Amino acid sequence: MSLKQLRKKIDYIDGKILNFLNQRAQEVLNVSKLKKKEKIGAYSPDREASMIARLKKMNKGPFLAQEVENVFREILSICRAQNTSMKVAYLGPEATFAHMAAIKKFGKSLDYIECSSIADVFTEVERGRADYGVVPIENSTEGAVNHTLDMFIDSDLKICSEMYLPIQHNLLSKYKKISSVKKVYSHEQVFAQCRKWLEKNLPNAKLIPCASTTEAALVATLGKGVSAIASKVAAEKYKLNLLASSIEDSAHNITRFLIIGTQEVKPTKDDKTSIVFSMKDKAGALHDVLAPFKNSKINLTKIESRPSKKKAWKYYFFVDMGGHKSSPSVKKALKALGKECLFVKILGAYPKES
Repeated sequence: MSLKQLRKKIDYIDGKILNFLNQRAQEVLNVSKLKKKEKIGAYSPDREASMIARLKKMNKGPFLAQEVENVFREILSICRAQNTSMKVAYLGPEATFAHMAAIKKFGKSLDYIECSSIADVFTEVERGRADYGVVPIENSTEGAVNHTLDMFIDSDLKICSEMYLPIQHNLLSKYKKISSVKKVYSHEQVFAQCRKWLEKNLPNAKLIPCASTTEAALVATLGKGVSAIASKVAAEKYKLNLLASSIEDSAHNITRFLIIGTQEVKPTKDDKTSIVFSMKDKAGALHDVLAPFKNSKINLTKIESRPSKKKAWKYYFFVDMGGHKSSPSVKKALKALGKECLFVKILGAYPKES
């Protein structure tokens, strides 16, 4: 087949895709009208998780599974933007990893609200100025984001979804040589994630903490001998040179983000439930509270303790478990847990990121 014939075939396929996209958009409009009539929110984490999982399973290539997800999340974003003015708050500023996570989850077509702190993300959603918020909860190398954990103690917001973002750190500067770098700006946690590389390649550089990697990139545009560790998106935004890429110590540096909102999420075939509890002060208390999960054959994927900040040597325990809170086994375990604890709170039941 000639090049002209192949291009003609591609043009024909593109026309079909366009027709199907418009058909899909029309059906989404019909669904939106029904949702508004029945007062149902525009975002359905359970529906979207099931849809993406189904499409990935159907996919036979050459598209990769992640590429299929990326394409359809953008389609979802565009269709959603045509029917609603949904707003999403994130830990800013623009071009931070939280911003990248928000776009990866919701697409580029929604309205985004930049927040200066994790507490502000919670506040925007609690006061109805944003429909959902995106906050970091843990990093694969540095562990839990304690501020996010602490916010869940008193907040009534629910975890609606989760997502994992591979984190790639890059050394950026106005200048073109690493030898010209005297100062490095970035977030404190980023320095920890790039410790070995910095010790080997910039042992004499001064490390200066910033509130965010984006702020660090902005600072790098201003001074002589100044650099930043930030994302490639930040490099493009502030027109900085890429002096070194992927300088993180771990090749598997991933941050988990949570989507927070006010809605309860229906079960899918693959869910998580997150809770927080405090125990009675007695010998063997932790053993007793964990026993119901073992008895119900529930897998605990995470357990993290935090000081209560209300009374010395009192702790809250945050737990992620496999299964939806509405399933019989999880309900049974939670009921038994309540008998052993002073305080139990369900933070959310939501689709597990595939």
